Formats: sequence, C-alpha cells, structure tokens
Amino acid sequence: MGLILIPSTARRKNMTKLIKLIQRRINGLIASLIISGIIMLMLAVLIVWSPLILQLAVGLFIVIFAYMLFFSAYKVWALKKEIEEHLKLK
Repeated sequence: MGLILIPSTARRKNMTKLIKLIQRRINGLIASLIISGIIMLMLAVLIVWSPLILQLAVGLFIVIFAYMLFFSAYKVWALKKEIEEHLKLK
C-alpha cells in the first residue's frame, strides 16, 4: 500500500487564502479591462460623427491603452509580491 499524504488544516487554510487572493486580484484586473473596453467602444461611436472627435479619440485611445498596460503590469507585479509573501520565497 502506498502512503497517502493528507494536507494539514493549516496548510489547507493557507492555500485557500492564497486562492482567494489570486481570485480577487484577477477579478480586479478583469474589471479594469472591461471598463477600458467600454470607454473604447464609446470612443468608436464618437469617431463616426466628426473628424475632430476622430483626432481626439485616437489620442485618448492611445492614452487609455497605455494606462491599461501599466495597470495590468502593476496588478501582475502586486500578485507576484503577494504570492512570494504568502509562500515566503523572499
């Protein structure tokens, strides 16, 4: 017969906390991306109406896209720090 390893309740609670933390961080990232997508969709509708708005919308699109990339990078970095702290890697 093989040895069956059953995780202790403390280890199970720690893993549950880690999974909940990861879920919260990912949900925040998803919400940010959805909001950015909605703003870009509204800009797409405005682009159709006027050439001046087209220039403004293209500039705003670039700013929103840059913000989305920076925010996503920050969320991934924060998640990495939380995992390292939780697992005591550093």
